[in-house]
Amino acid sequence: MLNNRFMTGAPVWVDMCAPDLGSVSGFYRELFGWELQQGAADVGGYSQYQLSGRTAAGAMAISGDEAAPAWTLYFRTPDVDATVKAVEQAGGSTLFEAVDILDLGRMAGLVDAAGVPFSVWQQGELKGLDVLNEPGGLLWTELYTPDVAAATAFYGAVFGWQTTEAAFPGGSYTMVHPADGSADDMFGGIVPLASDPSETGAYWLPYFQVDDCDAAVARAREGGGAVRMEPVSMEGVGRFAKLADPAGAKFAVLQPSPPGEQGR
Repeated sequence: MLNNRFMTGAPVWVDMCAPDLGSVSGFYRELFGWELQQGAADVGGYSQYQLSGRTAAGAMAISGDEAAPAWTLYFRTPDVDATVKAVEQAGGSTLFEAVDILDLGRMAGLVDAAGVPFSVWQQGELKGLDVLNEPGGLLWTELYTPDVAAATAFYGAVFGWQTTEAAFPGGSYTMVHPADGSADDMFGGIVPLASDPSETGAYWLPYFQVDDCDAAVARAREGGGAVRMEPVSMEGVGRFAKLADPAGAKFAVLQPSPPGEQGR
């Protein structure tokens, strides 16, 4: 799962965009207990979802014609500009150029070779999220992509990610961890897009931890969200479901198995 060591290539931040943050902030408050902290003018109005005074995610209001509502993952890099070049050399592209965010850090918006947006973050005063691997916090990620081998090659060239194959009934699951990490630092999986007929395009999917998956799904429905996949249990992993908020941004929730049962 994720950890706060924030190694190169690991997820360090996640944010969402929607035309009206007010219309979704109540949804996330009821679902995760997040409170929206409105951003100041010097950061372009960029806001944060906080849990007990700690940052769990970022949020940005956008106009309807800028982009579709979505969650975006940020991966750590020691050099944003070098990573932008590596992305372009690996067949990706730049969504928006590298920019300094006050003294907090430097970032860029990128697109992988399959057309999936993601961002990179070079640490300044801001290292990353405060809430990880606990209820209301990011704890896993998945990339849905048309070609798993091509995706692992792309991100391997850009970040040096290492992969491990985990067997499960009917196939295998490709998991990734930073080049300087080990199996204990796994933070995500790469999944064939064709494995889920409900998915219509490649994208990154963030997973947030919950105490009770079924209760979270019920709250999401009541709050105007969509249940894209009903709760499913997997031995050694836990119980999870795929959701979308009222604006349409996709994410998932996971109730992890008890520590002694994980990885079985």
